[in-house]
Amino acid sequence: MTTGYSLKGEIAVVTGASGFLGPIWIEALLEAGATVVAVDHPQAKMTNNLQALVERFEAKRLHLAHADVRDRSALETVCRQCLQTFGTPTVLINNAGIDQPPGNSNQGHRLEDIPLEVNREILEVNTLGMFLTTQVFGGQMVRAGRGSIINIGSLYAGVSPDPHFYDHIQSDPPFLKPPAYGASKAAVVNLTKYLATLWAPHGVRVNALSPGGVLGNQDAEFKRKFCARVPLGRMATAEDLSGPLLFLASRASSYVTGVELMVDGGFTAW
Repeated sequence: MTTGYSLKGEIAVVTGASGFLGPIWIEALLEAGATVVAVDHPQAKMTNNLQALVERFEAKRLHLAHADVRDRSALETVCRQCLQTFGTPTVLINNAGIDQPPGNSNQGHRLEDIPLEVNREILEVNTLGMFLTTQVFGGQMVRAGRGSIINIGSLYAGVSPDPHFYDHIQSDPPFLKPPAYGASKAAVVNLTKYLATLWAPHGVRVNALSPGGVLGNQDAEFKRKFCARVPLGRMATAEDLSGPLLFLASRASSYVTGVELMVDGGFTAW
């Protein structure tokens, strides 16, 4: 690792710590030398991947905290804890979000029948929660005169999901990717540009990192279809995501702000 990518002495806050991507970001930050405050909803169940990081790193390097990103009071409590225990946060990863992959209890709505509350919750968490978290922790960065904020976007911030990726799944009505998901992530990208230009004079950089399909527990047919659409011919792994995150978080990207870094294997190139 080059000096430019080192995060030694940095204090990073990561929301959505128990989610699919949360442990990937947390591990990358810890290995680069940062102290990490890992935040998730009070009712979130700790995943095996996050538990492994807790066991691997000392409490003085990895601190777990609870807050709903829609609850400013809870976020402010976590921020005070961070200030008192570690100091001013210098890196913020806005990772908390709601996605609804095939196989969960919310599948099977026709577009015209999707309940308003389903879309409302996605927008509240993915977009408004990200903005509220940025207000609380980013405000501290502004006062300190430095910081790097990374908003986790998505491939679907810029393109629409291909329904053929899911047409092999037995569901009546057919599975639809929630329409609010891509809309929420598109809003995240736009807010990234807004915040970047507003806070640049205060030494705070704001960028978005938008992953493409990340390898997980998807069924074989979905993976076949998706990979056939990716120029690099495969889905992203944790290693593919860690480098771009460290670039945006570290001094290596000191002249980069207001961008959306696509990590999608070329999916959006054609």
